[in-house]
Amino acid sequence: MLFFWLFLLGGCAAAAGISLAGGGVGLAVLGFVLGFVLALLLTLVVVRLLTRKTDLSKPDAVQNPIARRGCAITGEILCKLGGVRADLRGLEKLPKEGRFLFVCNHRSLFDPLMVMGYLADWNIAFISKPSNMRIPLAGAIAQTAGFLGIDRENDRNALRTILTAADYLKRDLCSIGVYPEGTRSHTRAMLPFHKGSFKIAQRGGVPLVVAGISGSEKLKQGYCLHPHRVTLAILDVIPAAEVKAASTSELSERSRALIQAFLDREEART
Repeated sequence: MLFFWLFLLGGCAAAAGISLAGGGVGLAVLGFVLGFVLALLLTLVVVRLLTRKTDLSKPDAVQNPIARRGCAITGEILCKLGGVRADLRGLEKLPKEGRFLFVCNHRSLFDPLMVMGYLADWNIAFISKPSNMRIPLAGAIAQTAGFLGIDRENDRNALRTILTAADYLKRDLCSIGVYPEGTRSHTRAMLPFHKGSFKIAQRGGVPLVVAGISGSEKLKQGYCLHPHRVTLAILDVIPAAEVKAASTSELSERSRALIQAFLDREEART
């Protein structure tokens, strides 16, 4: 987005000024990083002002294109700043038309950021925990981009989110991404899957895209000077007819088996 590059240019100019003034390389790098962070923050502020969402208690009936683009840019920027070396595989398998449910294992905060930034062309909005929807600036922007909060502790509220997500798919608003584990594993071992997540694809009448991610658990705060390869692979696309005919337990087991096989292959390579 133009705002980000304008703000970042100011950060670069500040870094150059520090260097020319004899501040040294260290201070120049610090100036650039601060400019980078400020550029991102100011961009979020601008995007938030442009989206103008006031009622954050209800999901939007339409998707704000500015918010969607803002999420994509933010995701890619934070991945680069966090040291992600993206290894994207199997993108040719993704549906070229229509919406889908995207499921993947979950290891790091960078997982959805990678999808937002590097799979932006497929317009995937995530279902996440409610607290993420309350993050200042970012939460409101995410909601206007189609992201939904789900309260897994309340079955009625969780069902309401599932129905809303299915409605988004039916109305071609956006594709939906969900992590069936429900939270990050932080390790190479997957947590149990919540089979209810797969109801979204069944009720929405869409294909199920199964993906796997490996390497993101190695990323830590401040690792921008020590980047790591993170592999995001599209493993299979289960057609809508097969999704409808299968039970949620079958879909959960099939998806988990595909992801586990992928993780085993990646672990054998390292």
